[in-house]
Order: sequence, then structure tokens, then C-alpha cells
Amino acid sequence: MTQTPAGTNARPGGHILADALATQGVETVFGVPGESYLAVLDGLYRHREQIRFVTCRQEGGAAFMADAWAKLTGRPGVVMVTRGPGATNASVGVHAAFQDSVPMVVFIGQVGTDFIDREAFQEIDYRRMFGQMAKWVAQIDRADRIPEYVARAFQIATSGRMGPVVLALPEDVLAQRATVPDAARHRPVCASPSDAQIGQLAALLARAQRPFVLLGGTGWTPQACEDLRAFAEANRLPVACAFRCQDLFDNRHAQYIGDVGIGVNPTLAARLGAADLVIAIGPRLGEMTTSGYSLLEAPRPRQQLVHVHAGVEELGRVYQADLMIAAGMPEIAAALRAVQVDASAWAGSVAQARAEYEAWQREPPIYAQGQAPALNLWQLVQVLRRLLPADAILTNGAGNFATWANRFWRYAGLRTLLSTTSGSMGYGVPAAVAAAITQPGRTVVCFAGDGDFLMNGQELATAAQYDAGPVVIVFDNGMYGTIRMHQEREYPARVLGTALVNPDFAKYGEAFGGFGVRVERTDEFEAAMTAALTHARTKRRPAVIHLKVDAQAITPNATLDAIRAAGTGTGTGTKP
Repeated sequence: MTQTPAGTNARPGGHILADALATQGVETVFGVPGESYLAVLDGLYRHREQIRFVTCRQEGGAAFMADAWAKLTGRPGVVMVTRGPGATNASVGVHAAFQDSVPMVVFIGQVGTDFIDREAFQEIDYRRMFGQMAKWVAQIDRADRIPEYVARAFQIATSGRMGPVVLALPEDVLAQRATVPDAARHRPVCASPSDAQIGQLAALLARAQRPFVLLGGTGWTPQACEDLRAFAEANRLPVACAFRCQDLFDNRHAQYIGDVGIGVNPTLAARLGAADLVIAIGPRLGEMTTSGYSLLEAPRPRQQLVHVHAGVEELGRVYQADLMIAAGMPEIAAALRAVQVDASAWAGSVAQARAEYEAWQREPPIYAQGQAPALNLWQLVQVLRRLLPADAILTNGAGNFATWANRFWRYAGLRTLLSTTSGSMGYGVPAAVAAAITQPGRTVVCFAGDGDFLMNGQELATAAQYDAGPVVIVFDNGMYGTIRMHQEREYPARVLGTALVNPDFAKYGEAFGGFGVRVERTDEFEAAMTAALTHARTKRRPAVIHLKVDAQAITPNATLDAIRAAGTGTGTGTKP
């Protein structure tokens, strides 16, 4: 929609903000409406042909959708919520975006400036609230500075180590009128490696005997992934991906050797420990990726370490690497494409590393003959590998159920995985809804635990409202599985607080005009999944598959009884 040329007429602050979003290239805003920012909604009404406002059912779901949108598009996700309760609900998504380095701009309604610091209705000091989980938090107290603040927010969110930015919008400022020109569109800034740094990296690689490439983080583009693949192929390098980043390198590729994170393949962990050079491109090298900082010792690893990260403040923060390079992923990948050294020292070991990865993907011990429950989750993943297209998007929240996707699915490439490293439950459903809304031509499948699903299952209403058809597979074992696993290990048989009584999830899916089916046996799953996919694609409505999972199938490697039997009882010193 054509707007009035900026600077020729006074505009209310809400309209100035909406115009600023259009200038910054925003296409989609996720949010829950609130009276504190009605003036912005009125401004967005003028841009309704170019900016879609997706009305969500809870602010946490809206923030997760904005996170997923950013991961899918490579551009900042935008979320709008009201003051107080809206902001506190949304904080879970802001924290997840911060830990994942996801560009996000969060707009929060605020009480009027004349009420500030009186603990007015739903008032919160957002600088204090979000100070540790955002790159920048500010409040706009003058309508004529809105374009400046919005441009800065997008600039900060997308430059260097990307992340969320929070802007508070006092209600009276949104009603103020001002004559002010719009700012220019933001242009993300990332550092590039120097020729000297690339030369140092090449020299370290040429001297190595057991190199190990570890990919992770955000800021990757299809071209960057292609350039990195060319670098790996030219140097016959083994490539692993960090926790929740498996889609950065085609898992079907002969040089992909697995993911480094929770439940890491022991042989892969040993290979990383025995490496003499680790080239970490993109990951922060946090607790999850390093298995509690044990795979790489802090602050000086046993292995020589090259650490590449977009945020200079992250380099040397935990690990004192032998070579630290501040660079964006497209910039480092393009530079590495030209690097080629003699790979004869390690080339022969890549096939063995790949064989170890494939062995790790075989049917796990809990399904040994004579022990298999009626529903074999490993076989379910094999069915999915047959039914789903290579570019299918898989999403998941947090819980042991996610292991079945993380360990046994093979991600074909960039933007086929939507998850969070923060361990936040409730991410998978809103991420799947956002993906199905944003890219309706792709197949979207969500893995959700029973506890995980009900954290944000209401967002299926958003899917129905916007003609989106994700398929949600609910793993129902009647408990908070991950917590129960730890409980049995630390306090064997002393079970309290982890049991769940669940609804009929299939009927829950049907309640939104979607498809629902209950599956209790392995041989029922393929027909159910086929029907769910057909419904999602043709009806453009969500589908829910309710899996009744044996509680013993708590992990691929150990049953609940085995974990209990091996439990230490460290919490009380005795077993009951």
C-alpha cells in the first residue's frame, strides 16, 4: 500500500512505527493484540497488503513463531505483545532466541510516560527484565525518534552475533503526532576473515593428522553451506554439526559423521577427543555442544582449536583458541572455499567415521528381540524417511522424545530443522505452525512430547486460522520423560511430580478442524501418517498423530527399569 511521503504530514506514533516496519522490509508480524499498542495495529492496517499480522493464542507461542520465521528466512523475526503479562509470556521466546543467536525484534506495549515508575497497571521496567536476555533493550519516549530506534533495533539484531532486541512503546507516545522522515533500511554488518587468518588456518590444517570440523550457530545461507561443503570435499574432511544444528551439512553426505551434543555417539566423542585440530565454524561452544565443557577442556583445550564466530565478544570468552576469527558465516565459508591442502594424512579415516555414524543410527538396544514394545519408535522414523520429501521441515521442543528425530533422522540441508538449544519445552508446535504459514508448499512435521505439546498446543488454532497444515506427532508416555529419567537415576523409584494424565490428543487435533488419529502399534503408523499428510496438504489444516508410547522406551539405549536399577540414589543415600 502506498504511504504518504514521510516528512510532509504529521503522523501518530503508531503509524510512524508501522511505516518504519515497512521500510525495514518486514513482511510478517507475530503477536497477541493488546490495548497498549492499538495505535500500532491501526498503523499496520494501512500496510495490511504488505505486512501480515499473524494473531497467535499466547505470547510465548508468538515469540517462538518469530524465532522459527527468522531461522527459516534468515531475516529478523518480529513479535508484538502487550505490556506486563504479554511481555512475561513472551520472555521464553526471547531467551531462546538469545541462546540461539536468532535475530528478533520484540515490540512491547508500555504504560504511558505520565504513569512510569508508579507500578501502574501491568507496568514492568523492561530494561531490567530483559537486560540479560537481549542484545539491546530500550524505551521510545518521543514519537519523532521512532524511525531512529526501529532502524537501530534491526541493525543490532542482525549484525555480528545476532540476537533479540526489545523496544518498549509507551501508550501515549504511540498517540503523539510528529513530522519525521523514515530512516533507511538496515544493512547487517559482519566481519570478514583476513588473508593472513585464512593463511594461518590453512597452515594449521596442513600440519594436522586428525582434523575435525564442527559447524554450528546461525547466520548461514544456502551459498555459505555450499561453499563449506566444497571446502570439506576438497580437503576430504570429516564434518560434524553442533547440537540442534544438524541441517548445516547434508546428513546423507559421505563426509558427515554426526552431531555433537546431548547423547553424543560415544565413538564420535572419542574421535573429537583424539583430534589434533578442531575447526569450529559458527558454534558458541557452549555446555550442550561440549558435553559440559568436557569434550573441549576450558580454557585451553588439548586439541589445537580454530574458533570462528560472528561475535568478537564470544571469541576467547570460554576457550582460548589457537586461532580466533571474527567473521560471518558467508564470509568465512567463501574464503575457505579456496583453501586446499594435502589431505593424505587423514583422508582414509573419514569412511570409518561415517561408518560409525551409520552404526549409531541402527535399531537401538531397547528393541532387541523379545523386548520390543508394541510401538517401535525407531521403525517409525524409518517410515518417515520413506514418506517425507528431502526438504521436509522437522521441528521439536525439549524432551527425550526429540532423540528419535535428532539421532535417527537425516537432515538434508539448511532450514530443514527448527529447534532450540535453550532446552525450552513448547517450541515445536508454534515453530511448525510458523513454518507451515511461511512456506505452505513444504511438508512440516513436529515431534512433541505429551508434556511438551500441551505447553503450546493451543497454537493449532493459529494454524487453522491461517490455513496451515503441520503434522504433529505426539509421543504420549504419560510423564515428563526427561525429568523422570533423571529422577530415577538420582532418586530411584521415588517418583513424585513427573506423572501426567493426558487428554485424547487425536480428538484435540480434530477440535481445530484438523485430523486426529491414535496409534498404538508399529504397523498402524504408516497408514496414519499417510492420511495425516494427505489431510494437511489438501485441507490445509493441522493433523495430530497420538502415539501411545511404552514408558520403558525412555531412551534409545536404556529402559526406565534399567535406569532405575542402575540409579545411584545420591539424593538420599539409600534406595527405598
